[in-house]
Amino acid sequence: MTTTRSEVTYTPTFTDGDEFRLPTFKLLQQDGTLYDGAEAPDLDRDKALRIYRAMLFTRVLDERMMAAQRQGRLSFYMQCTGEEAAVIGSTAALDDADMIMAQYREQGALAYRGFTTDEFMNQLFGNEQDYGKGRQMPIHYGSAKLHYMTISSPLATQIPQAVGYAYGQKLAGEKHCTITYFGEGAASEGDFHAALNMATVHKVPVIFFCRNNGYAISTPTIEQFAADGVAPRAFGYKMQVIRVDGNDVLAVHEATRIARRMVVENNSPVLIEAMTYRLAAHSSSDDPSGYRSRKEEEAWREKDPILRMRHWLQDREWWSEDDEKALQESLRREVLETMKRAEKRQPPALETLVSDVYDVITPALAEQLEQLKAHIRKYPEAYPKSAGRGKGGA
Repeated sequence: MTTTRSEVTYTPTFTDGDEFRLPTFKLLQQDGTLYDGAEAPDLDRDKALRIYRAMLFTRVLDERMMAAQRQGRLSFYMQCTGEEAAVIGSTAALDDADMIMAQYREQGALAYRGFTTDEFMNQLFGNEQDYGKGRQMPIHYGSAKLHYMTISSPLATQIPQAVGYAYGQKLAGEKHCTITYFGEGAASEGDFHAALNMATVHKVPVIFFCRNNGYAISTPTIEQFAADGVAPRAFGYKMQVIRVDGNDVLAVHEATRIARRMVVENNSPVLIEAMTYRLAAHSSSDDPSGYRSRKEEEAWREKDPILRMRHWLQDREWWSEDDEKALQESLRREVLETMKRAEKRQPPALETLVSDVYDVITPALAEQLEQLKAHIRKYPEAYPKSAGRGKGGA
């Protein structure tokens, strides 16, 4: 049985779909004014300032923690720099009870929802107050109370998982949705295509949010795909899609607000492609000077999404230079002081490595734990901060 609804033709006609060019939705210019013909979004002062504070906090956090990594105080870090509007603008358009399944550059989403500086630092340093009990590498955040699924390292695994979770939301009938974030590089994974197909076939309330930031680590988009970005792929799955300026926080918020209404009311998945740029390295292990020019980076720095929103707030007289200076100083002090506290906290107790893997610790795990303790006792100089020492551990 065929499911196509195509017309009949008697002339062989081929097409590559290039005639379907998607426009980019924009509202806010870099100087903080709206484009001619653009309508101001319905965004009140309190929410706008909440968004801006989260954007600025994320930038300050990224700067400080990258410096900490370079000082050897942190093993690894990934920055959101340049993509704050895409992440935070979209999160702000959701209900706070909607599920977020992130990739690894969405710390701004957590900041917006109220993840504290202490919670960020506990995870980054993997101490005894880390929700993940020190098992994850840095930036692999998770928060059940804030509806933010714990990050997984493998690329794109969260995309089909988001479809499954959203299917459960549909069955529950509570009118919530799931948003899943990923880069355009992850959209080249098979998981992406399987997820989009499953979402449309089963009609689930999920928003696929692609941060097209120009590079999959060192691979530019021109070497990743020949098509006009990621957005046109939605046509193959009969999915609603929009392309938006990812550095325009107002446009991102408006696009996501409408997308959320569509997916919740109609159980109709939506793909959003946010055109942005990764101003920082892919991670603390990457050197972008090897694959892109300083000139290119500087051109994008002039499109800084934080500066753009600041101009808009100032234009509306919701923000001032004194406000800016005070908040920046406050955030820098808060991040630095909290980091120092987190560094001094003890690691998780050694037993937490096995205590909740199974309902009851298996004999094999118990034996491995004893072997580990014996190893630490034998080489104490190699484990000056070993987990559990002095707490019934090794």
